[in-house]
Amino acid sequence: MAGAQGVPTLLAVAHGTRDPGGPAVVRALLERVRAHRPWLPVAEAYAELAEPSLEAAARRIEGPVVAVPMMLARGYHALIDIPGRVERLCPRVVTAGPLGPHMLLAAATAGRLAEGVRPRASDAVVLGAAGSSDPAGMADVRTAARLLSRRLRRPVPYGFVAAGGPPLAEVVAEQRARGAERVLVASHLIAPGFFHGRMAASGADHVSAPIGAHDALARLVLRRFDEARIHAAAAVPVA
Repeated sequence: MAGAQGVPTLLAVAHGTRDPGGPAVVRALLERVRAHRPWLPVAEAYAELAEPSLEAAARRIEGPVVAVPMMLARGYHALIDIPGRVERLCPRVVTAGPLGPHMLLAAATAGRLAEGVRPRASDAVVLGAAGSSDPAGMADVRTAARLLSRRLRRPVPYGFVAAGGPPLAEVVAEQRARGAERVLVASHLIAPGFFHGRMAASGADHVSAPIGAHDALARLVLRRFDEARIHAAAAVPVA
């Protein structure tokens, strides 16, 4: 795969899952990215558990590459694993930052929540995230919860279903004990898989679908691609 007239290939690197629905959602999202920029070459890859692997996808690309980690927060995969692996394979590569936190991501999360249920004043909304042992990743989830709170104009606590901060099930129970008529979890995930299953078991009255192929998320992927290109161009020394 090669871009026309030196246009870099956008190499989208998702985490990966054994759930076959995960790659299907990522592919649908990347189709939305292509619809916004039909001239831009876009390649799909996964850090683990799904195909094509990052290595297999990178070897098929000719010319410059901008790798975009399809991660919603900072952490090992976004900051260390993906940049290191792609730099060993692609001599002309720039790695973008993770997708979140960002207001476009908050818009997509709110949109998926509204598709399933309209939050009432008596409800509590909780941002459900996978979790992270990285303090930077935990800080990003806190920021994501604040952005969603601003978007919904209501308090939005957060909870994790894996490593890190407050367990989602405990946050859901706390909101119910405070008198919430219903507790709604806004899923802070791109695709279905193990973590979304853990959210469904948190005791919430409703868990939104993963963000998936949402137009706001597609635009955010392109924004991170553009930011990485601009940053790389600014870093090139002038002769």
